[in-house]
Amino acid sequence: MPLEFLNFLESEQSRAKADNAPVLCSYGEVMFHLKHHGGSGYQFQLDGGLDGASWAFKRPHAKDPWGVRINIGSRLLALNGLGRAKAHIEDTLAAWGIRFKNEDVSIARVDFCVDVFAPNFLLHPDHFVMHSGTGRRDYITDADKAVNGTSGRTTSVTLGKIPNRQVIIYNKRAEVIARSKTYWWAIWNDTLRRANLPPLRYDTLRRETGSDIAPNTLPYVGDATPYVDATTPDASRIWRVEFRAGKDCLKDTWGIRTWGQLFDGFGDLIRHTGEVVRYAEPNSDPNRSRWPNHLLWETVVAEMNDDLMEMRSGADPNPMKEVHKETHIALLMRNILGTSLSHAALNGVAFDGVGAFLEKTGHDLKCMAMADPSKTEKQLNDAKDRYVFVSDAPHCKQG
Repeated sequence: MPLEFLNFLESEQSRAKADNAPVLCSYGEVMFHLKHHGGSGYQFQLDGGLDGASWAFKRPHAKDPWGVRINIGSRLLALNGLGRAKAHIEDTLAAWGIRFKNEDVSIARVDFCVDVFAPNFLLHPDHFVMHSGTGRRDYITDADKAVNGTSGRTTSVTLGKIPNRQVIIYNKRAEVIARSKTYWWAIWNDTLRRANLPPLRYDTLRRETGSDIAPNTLPYVGDATPYVDATTPDASRIWRVEFRAGKDCLKDTWGIRTWGQLFDGFGDLIRHTGEVVRYAEPNSDPNRSRWPNHLLWETVVAEMNDDLMEMRSGADPNPMKEVHKETHIALLMRNILGTSLSHAALNGVAFDGVGAFLEKTGHDLKCMAMADPSKTEKQLNDAKDRYVFVSDAPHCKQG
């Protein structure tokens, strides 16, 4: 790390610590949020937003050559592919003045997944077949199997452990709803549209537990008919099959460490994983190893073997950004309404007086904001900085 960049991070982190919150920074014309704390042995933690990478930096030390750790999220990879993600990393490091050679890179973990639209699929943990004939490292015992479920339905099965190999099948629709990852609806709909299949549509989507999710009319779906009602789990369930290769699996078993080795060997690793761990369709054969692959597994393996390293969803990133912004705005509006109604209740307001009370509350908030203009302006600019990666609003550029 160049001394100039190190000094910049130290100065900006001091500012972040003073505010006890991440701050928006710009260095080398690259914008990022710098956290006010370190973690996991790294002094500086940087976040490039939904369409960027996460970075962690140590202070340079002669006895520790591994000073930078980078994490690329599934959204960036889904929209851009691995090649562009690699270019993003290299371009950003160059902008920050960080130079490195091929042997200075060590791939620590790779996750690769396929999402399958399979509303009627039922996940049975005992339908997995795991072979042991290829050696100890290829064997996954029942003790390494984790099962989760709700309401009598299995929602996820995890086989194996990181830092070795891990295979997971889980209900991605449920996870997207629970964690409000609304951009996945847009990615899935773009794929469905290109396949000439009806899109997923939801207006007031509810969690499977019954609580409300932010209303979202998904304008990029429009009034397309027919469409799949995403509010009904049995009509819109999507399953994610994920293959994870940790450090031991990559380096010790497959000799994968550098970018070049990853591009050359990861396809073979994935194909092998799909053979030694299988989700099967049981039949009358008492020998489980002769059970045929389930259609879900055949679909996943075929997709993973097709242009594996450069695979991406093909969706346009711009609608994803708009969906994320609109969802967050809807969440804030619900929070504002809920807080205002609580305020009204504490003031003993009856239902027929709610309208007048909300008008008075709006006036009171305006007076509070204008009573200290400098504080309000700072709070507004801080908020713009926090949402700079999803908002088109102007913001204060730091640095």
